Amino acid sequence: MTITLCEITRDNWKECARMRVEPDQVRFVASNPFSLAQSKYEPECVPLAVYDDEQMVGFVMYRTEDYGLAKVWFIDRVMIGEGHQKKGYGRAAMTLLLERLRSQKGYNAILISFVPENSVAQKLYSSLGFKDTGEIEDGELVYRIGLTG
Repeated sequence: MTITLCEITRDNWKECARMRVEPDQVRFVASNPFSLAQSKYEPECVPLAVYDDEQMVGFVMYRTEDYGLAKVWFIDRVMIGEGHQKKGYGRAAMTLLLERLRSQKGYNAILISFVPENSVAQKLYSSLGFKDTGEIEDGELVYRIGLTG
């Protein structure tokens, strides 16, 4: 398994737009077409495809945000496509994304939110060091991991 995060381009955006989660997870994450449209109208959003070698297996999107007096990263989307789940892609994609965000100076934290019923996301994010902030945004729990530097 060789996981990479790649730019969404004119060559891969349609494949990304067609990718779906398992039917019972649709209520947990916005669709990729919605996320791709959002990234065009909200230029602070950075959409990335998750690849295993040459095969697209998922999608992530993050943005920068002023959070009070602090500048933070906010991970808006994490999805692994139908048929690609339970293979370690979610953890691998999150690990790469966290490395990418930690390498940028001037940020105090990384935030992520998820639907309270999404116990798989809660378990993954907690295992990566995210802590519950006690905040709820748009009906989603907000978790945070601090950064140094």
